Amino acid sequence: MVGITSFGGYVPRLRLQRQAIVDAHSWADPGLAGRAKGERSMCNWDEDAVTMCVEAGRACLEGSALTPEAVYFASTSAPFADRQHAAIVSTALGLSEEVAAADISSSQRAGTTALIQACAGVQSGQYASALLVVGDKRRTKAASAGELAYGDAAAACCIGTSDTIVDLLAAQSSTVDFVDHFRAAGESFDYTWEERWIRDEGLAKIAPPCIQRALDKAGVPAASVDHFVMPSTIGRAVAGIARQAGINPDAVRDNLHAHVGEAGAAHSLVMLLHTLETAARPGDVILLVSFAQGCDAVVLKVTEGFAGYDHARSLTDSMASGVAESNYQKFLAFNDLVTLERGMRAEPLDYKTALSVTYRKRDMLTGLIGGRCTQCGTLQFPRTDICVNPQCHAVDTQEPHPFRDEAASILTWSADYLTYTPDPPSHYGMITFANGGRFMTDFTDIDVGDIEVGTDVRMVFRIKSVDSVRGFVRYFWKATPVNA
Repeated sequence: MVGITSFGGYVPRLRLQRQAIVDAHSWADPGLAGRAKGERSMCNWDEDAVTMCVEAGRACLEGSALTPEAVYFASTSAPFADRQHAAIVSTALGLSEEVAAADISSSQRAGTTALIQACAGVQSGQYASALLVVGDKRRTKAASAGELAYGDAAAACCIGTSDTIVDLLAAQSSTVDFVDHFRAAGESFDYTWEERWIRDEGLAKIAPPCIQRALDKAGVPAASVDHFVMPSTIGRAVAGIARQAGINPDAVRDNLHAHVGEAGAAHSLVMLLHTLETAARPGDVILLVSFAQGCDAVVLKVTEGFAGYDHARSLTDSMASGVAESNYQKFLAFNDLVTLERGMRAEPLDYKTALSVTYRKRDMLTGLIGGRCTQCGTLQFPRTDICVNPQCHAVDTQEPHPFRDEAASILTWSADYLTYTPDPPSHYGMITFANGGRFMTDFTDIDVGDIEVGTDVRMVFRIKSVDSVRGFVRYFWKATPVNA
């Protein structure tokens, strides 16, 4: 039976305190005070939907013996309108260039739709296995309901037909052009309609029939659902859907509003991963639902194999490692919601992105692939024609070697307030890998005083810079402390 064989999630380190948002806008809208509780996840300046999906994908593949033959990327906030993001993620994860790839977008159902399509592709025999990655980083207007309710996160699942830990019992979709919100092409922000209309005319009328058809397909009575996973920012709306469908109220899962917020197209799968990590047991039935211009309902069953599954880097670990951020101005700056004077040092020459180099060096730049000398075993980055070992200097003996998962530590570092960075100071320095190899890199997800010589670090895929003239996002790998 087709199902999930491994999973991984990612929530950014920063947690914007909702009180900070309310404090900034209560002068204009005192009614916001009632929404000041809790926190929402917040991307660093060098994170987006792609980088979060890479991190979730790495966590997923750490626990998987499968080599995906297809990659499905889902998001409504991907950085490119015309460039395949699944290809970026695939390269960053070091997957074969023989993989199939697809991007799915334009709906808050994109995550569950991609899950259904990935399962269908594997079940049909078209692919032996597939990787699904879904992430969202949505921009919002200041003082809007979305600014308080949304969050940034990503989730990933490997799909296969053997050694599954969660089986797909049935899936049902309905497609209705019910517009609860929309974002026009070229616009930065969603336009959202009235909540009562969405709840009474949309959710209450569209979701229950779809849920019933999915349960009928699976042969599962509504009362047998152990976990009901459905995101919504409308209070008590999901409880009402459960009541209509005949699902036990205790089965309704927490929507993670207190510490994450709603992560757009990714949120249904983020909630699913949280359920698997904190509550699910072998034999449990999970009903996964997402609503947007219709409904997706997926009936899942946790297998006996789940009992022995070890998720080394879990979503709950990522949630627990958050750092409170009360600087609302930083959030505005990171999301281009305020124009800051950046000074002369932020005015570099127009370095036109060399797309030919991006292609020719894709394994090094996107995949962090260096070299290993087949004669002496020395590792080096970048890969060159001549071995860097002074006792070797062999020519043309380098084979590709990935550095993205190699343990490393800081050899030298600097905190530079003169070099421009969106989050000063600019931390950079030399890192050395435990198995050999070293190079100069930027550090990320750190505050002043967080690092010193010898600090253990790991590599993370991040935005290096953005070509402001052409809008091209340049990605590369940075180092971050292991405890971050």
